[in-house]
Amino acid sequence: MIPDILSPGQYDTVYNFLSLVIAAQLFTAVFLLISLPRILPRYRAAITVAIVVCGIAAYHYFRIFDSFKAAFVTDAAGGQGDYAQAAGVGFNEGYRYVDWLLTVPLLLVELIAVLALARSVQNRLLRGLVPAAALMIILGYPGEISSDNGVRGLFGLLSTIPFLYILYVLFVQLSKSLDRQPKSVRATLGRLRYLLLLSWGVYPIAYLLPLLNIAGSDAWVYKQVGYSVADILAKAVYGLIIFQVARMKSFDDDPTFAAIELSRDEEPARS
Repeated sequence: MIPDILSPGQYDTVYNFLSLVIAAQLFTAVFLLISLPRILPRYRAAITVAIVVCGIAAYHYFRIFDSFKAAFVTDAAGGQGDYAQAAGVGFNEGYRYVDWLLTVPLLLVELIAVLALARSVQNRLLRGLVPAAALMIILGYPGEISSDNGVRGLFGLLSTIPFLYILYVLFVQLSKSLDRQPKSVRATLGRLRYLLLLSWGVYPIAYLLPLLNIAGSDAWVYKQVGYSVADILAKAVYGLIIFQVARMKSFDDDPTFAAIELSRDEEPARS
């Protein structure tokens, strides 16, 4: 539940973390856009998806940020008093779920795209992963907005089913495809799956706080911070790792391209 009162410290914590996510997503998208020519064309689709993911996240965090500022206000000089919920204005938690509904399936598309698998294999994997990711988010939302712990637990359990299927594909089915990747990126791709698991693991923990009898303003602030950190890891950091994988694979595919790119990297050092 959204708290009625936030202390100045709690308000500043949420405010600053929301601002951090906006900066991380926005400038990661800018960096990836500028860096597109530094990978081979066959891997640019993956990075384009990463740019779209970070752009969507930045947009929604602007909306979350504005919603938060409108929902909690204070009359104290210098903002040093408690922040209360504004009359007729509520904090819109739905922005996060709209964001996740769009970006979570795209995160899986990024991973499949950078592998550059055979078209039939890509299509088969995406036909299972994308609907499962969307279903996971859709099933979680009714529980998120419910004040009934029974409803929250039921929809949390239902959303876990597609989540487990995604893990099965990533850690069982996809392992066979990773064995056919260049040696230089196998370990990185393997760790990328664990980054997804780690960052996605924050969401159910925050989701389950009311079921653990952890409530109040502190719990709500922890949830907002947890969601913010998880979104930075799952989108910005993840996108940068996908870019590094695409670059390493580009070097492995085309030694001439690798020589040109590496010479560019060394130019500042020689000067």
